[in-house]
Amino acid sequence: MPISKRISQIAPSPTLSITAKAKKMQSEGINVVGFGAGEPDFDTPLNIKESAKRAIDKGFTKYTPTSGIKELKDAICLKFKMDNGLIYSPEEVIVSCGAKHSLFNAILTLCDEGDEVILPAPYWVSYAEMIKVAGAIPVIIETTKESDFKITAKQLKDAITSKTKLFILNSPSNPTGMVYNEDEMKELKEIIVKAGIYCISDEIYEKIIYEAKHISIASLGEDIRKQTIVVNGVSKVYSMTGWRIGYAAGPKEIIQAMSNLQDHSTSNPTSISQVASVEALNGVQDDLKTMTGEFRKRRDYMVEKVNAIKGLSVSNPQGAFYCWVDISKILGKSFGGEAIKDSFALTDMLLSDVWVAVVPGCVFGDDRYIRLSYATSMENIIEGLNRIEKFASQVA
Repeated sequence: MPISKRISQIAPSPTLSITAKAKKMQSEGINVVGFGAGEPDFDTPLNIKESAKRAIDKGFTKYTPTSGIKELKDAICLKFKMDNGLIYSPEEVIVSCGAKHSLFNAILTLCDEGDEVILPAPYWVSYAEMIKVAGAIPVIIETTKESDFKITAKQLKDAITSKTKLFILNSPSNPTGMVYNEDEMKELKEIIVKAGIYCISDEIYEKIIYEAKHISIASLGEDIRKQTIVVNGVSKVYSMTGWRIGYAAGPKEIIQAMSNLQDHSTSNPTSISQVASVEALNGVQDDLKTMTGEFRKRRDYMVEKVNAIKGLSVSNPQGAFYCWVDISKILGKSFGGEAIKDSFALTDMLLSDVWVAVVPGCVFGDDRYIRLSYATSMENIIEGLNRIEKFASQVA
């Protein structure tokens, strides 16, 4: 086979493939309700779009420095200071083509062949594949509903070996929506610092948060700050998924190495998107408050409705825009004479039989769940959950 071993072991993104299949069905005239994509259904705020238009009119359409323009780095540094109590210099910041790109750069920069990376499950689908590309080994640590799907300090300590290089922390979490509190962060911090391993803190959903409070683990002391790469971006918070701007901050030598990698892959992120991101970070934040308020209403409805559906249950997510739905009570049962063997089988049935697109839990590391995104209209949520309810009533 001409494909390299490195690439052959990578699985395609299931969230993107499910979304593509749903869109194909929609193009054929089928009324599919999509709960798959992690993409806000709101438009990018007007002030951000206008700043991009001005950049085009001014001819800001050429190459920029690989790691990002000074104005955007300054805005990112100010954001870290004001929101997280973190002090970074522009040399400790890199701008990439989305937070996913920042994560990819960080994992490839830190990991060598055979290194171990501790990854709590359920986890965002791309983490494990990125670790494999780096030649490292994902060490999956299972979490439970009882622990709010959060890894404990004891679990982290017990998983660390002489080969451990990195721990990936995601709060608020995709897919569970759970948020680590300050005490939990402090306990994890002590283990990380003592072990001398690195931490990637994925904080992309930082401002889409409800009852909880976001704490960046890097803010808990200079010792942990030196061992942490904080990853964030504008995609989710400002509904700028297509603009492809993410960023990372961390020790200068690591950020410089990430920039070297980016030099020879993508080079700079889009110049126009960088200008728009300056406005996103520095401009008025009213649209963010409106969007988060709407997400809260959708979450409340979805949680109540799902918990009323036969055989399904869900914990109340504290952030992001996903419900992590427990399907364990209907696994092994049948619909229309066909066995519901696993989360993938259920996902396929929901799409084929009732035209609802969800994501199977197996790709997040737990086959007993499915993920539903409420980053869609309330009208779609009501219709989609009614279809799922009708489906569940026929499971036997």
